[in-house]
Amino acid sequence: MLVAAFAGLLVSMAMTIIRGVVGPTTFDRILAANMFGTNIVVFIVVVGNLMGTPFFLDVAITYALINFITTVAFLRYFKYAKGDE
Repeated sequence: MLVAAFAGLLVSMAMTIIRGVVGPTTFDRILAANMFGTNIVVFIVVVGNLMGTPFFLDVAITYALINFITTVAFLRYFKYAKGDE
C-alpha cells in the first residue's frame, strides 16, 4: 500500500511541476506551487507512518501552515501588483 501511495504522490508531483512550468498565468503557477507543497505534506505523513514516528505529523502540520500562509501572501501580492497579466 505504501508503494502505491509513493507512486501516486510521484505522479501527482510530476503533473504539478508540469502545470507550474506551463501555466499560462501567474496564479496558475502559484497554485501549482501550493499543490506541490501539499504533496510534500502528504509525503512527510506517509514517511512518518512508514517509520512509525509521530514527530513527522507535527512537522507536516507546521509545513502545511507555512505553505498556506505563503500562498495567500503571494496571491495577495500579485493581485495588487501593478502591471499584472
